Amino acid sequence: MLRIVASGLLALVLFAPAHAQVFEGTATVIDGDTIDMTGTRIRIAHIDAPEANQVCLREGEDWACGSNATAELSSIIDGQVVVCTVIDTDIYGRQVATCQAAIFNIGLELVRRGMAIAVDGAPHEYEQASGIAGQLNSGLWGSTFAMPWEWRAANPRATPQPSPREASPHYNPQVSQERVYRDAKGCLIKGNRSRRGEWIYHLPGRPYYEATRAEEMFCTESEARAAGYRRSRA
Repeated sequence: MLRIVASGLLALVLFAPAHAQVFEGTATVIDGDTIDMTGTRIRIAHIDAPEANQVCLREGEDWACGSNATAELSSIIDGQVVVCTVIDTDIYGRQVATCQAAIFNIGLELVRRGMAIAVDGAPHEYEQASGIAGQLNSGLWGSTFAMPWEWRAANPRATPQPSPREASPHYNPQVSQERVYRDAKGCLIKGNRSRRGEWIYHLPGRPYYEATRAEEMFCTESEARAAGYRRSRA
């Protein structure tokens, strides 16, 4: 590990919440939004990148957008010291973290270059960067592509998910268990297709839940996303 750390990285460590787990060191790139640090699999927060074997269409020809996203992440890290601050754990036991290199917020830079999508609920700067990338036709936005979550849903065999214990040595089934929304009558998450063509799901207790007419019902958010819906922003 390098002994000299850029001031920005040092500040990130010093001002991270006291309870946050922080990984620091060199990283191995797994795919466009996943890295490995000292044997721990880390999913970069707030973004979703094309799967490694996902193919998009650019200028009428197949374009290996998934492998290009992986290469873009490698170029951003480029052997630098990386500092990742864990904010969550996904259902496969992977740490979900915001990651910083000497110059870049890694996830934000991937979105800015158009090689990753800002997911619902991402901080405003991610949504802003995504909008600019779209206006400039950068990366994915200069091609015809399926959203990564849609592509995974359509190609389940092409996107094998790691088992929880393979994903992280720190796997805790109680932490990584996805919440199930269900009562005696069945699943509670409402999937609604708006007149504008948006597929949105609503969680119980959210502002528009009671007024929403459901086309489909789901028990978990991952089921709703796999069916092509996104979470309501309200």
